[in-house]
Amino acid sequence: MLSWDDYDESQESSTPNKAPEQPQSVQATKPQAANVVKPKAPAPKADVDANVKASEDKALEKAQASLKNLDVAPGLEELEMGAKRVQVDEKAMINCRADLNQLVPFKYDWAWQKYLDGCANHWMPQEINMTADVALWKSADGLTEDERRLVMRSLGYFSTADSLVANNLVLAIYRLVTNPECRQYILRQAFEEAIHTHAYQYCVESLSMDEGEVFNMYREIPSVAKKAAWSLKHTKEISDPTFTTGTEETDRILLKNLIAFYVVTEGIFFYCGFCQILSMGRRNKMTGVSEQFQYILRDESMHLNFGIDVINQIKLENPNLWTAEFQEEVTQMILEGTALEIQFAKESMPRGILGMNANMMEEYLKFIANRRLTQIGLPEQFSNVSNPFPWMSEIMDLRKEKNFFETRVIEYQTGGALSW
Repeated sequence: MLSWDDYDESQESSTPNKAPEQPQSVQATKPQAANVVKPKAPAPKADVDANVKASEDKALEKAQASLKNLDVAPGLEELEMGAKRVQVDEKAMINCRADLNQLVPFKYDWAWQKYLDGCANHWMPQEINMTADVALWKSADGLTEDERRLVMRSLGYFSTADSLVANNLVLAIYRLVTNPECRQYILRQAFEEAIHTHAYQYCVESLSMDEGEVFNMYREIPSVAKKAAWSLKHTKEISDPTFTTGTEETDRILLKNLIAFYVVTEGIFFYCGFCQILSMGRRNKMTGVSEQFQYILRDESMHLNFGIDVINQIKLENPNLWTAEFQEEVTQMILEGTALEIQFAKESMPRGILGMNANMMEEYLKFIANRRLTQIGLPEQFSNVSNPFPWMSEIMDLRKEKNFFETRVIEYQTGGALSW
């Protein structure tokens, strides 16, 4: 079908010697009626151009007139009057009235460095070979039922948890944290959460798992559902689009939500699953899934450290929020999170597996809880506990190198960030 702008060459080629037809009014040599109106001669081009320009000038004048009523941001003067430049000391974590669009000068260099480190550690799920995992998963005797349950439980929880985290970041925390360099890292973290959700989907798809079962575990499996419900409960206030800070009460609500979000959800709820999957990888089982989790753990460790720094900075700038009563409330939150993760460990591995059991995992989670408490300036709550899985610290803390022909040059950094 021809459009209005297409030229139909078929008619010309079919009658090559025929002169093109003229319009009816021109072709007629003798008018059929006395009142036939002759077409007007086109206006001179100069007159047309002048009319167009006059119309354009009139539209522009109308737009300029409407701008006279444009309000500038409260507290700022018209640029012609000399708007004040942002000073470093005017920046703050929350309730900042400085210009959020001005990234520099930096006040929190640690936030900008974490953003750079996150960019240097970029990865994508498709880079990881899942061939061995597929063969092992499809093999009738490749994995025990306990091992299969462990993989399914971990993917079921994490696939939902990272979506909850991303929603909280984008819809709440980014809006309420009023420092531009911290916001820059939050944007990077939000993208990493999307990559993590992508990774879980990639694992599920590669292994031909029941997607409905995995992605609905937070509705159907009690230990998974309780963790998701706890996270939603303790971040619901700031997720309200009408929530604003600026009073001692609302500032404390934000701080409590940040602790629930970073310290418990990302700092405790993730660690049983990480430990279980990475233990499989150490035994040369589900190595692709394990490598995905290794990258995710590295990212989440940075998320946690960033959140701890944000929490402590808010405490430093707003000491009135950190009352004895509030500290007791926060301690109780962390203990609740620890109890839920212990329950998840017992349900996901009812018997000993992969050199670990529920009792060992309970001690590990108490060790993690003590560490989280001390990181935000609270006393430890569990005595005589140690880390039964020291290899977890090695995985988190070391920048591992691998053979060039086996995988990426340096597992944890992009090529542009390497120091050769």
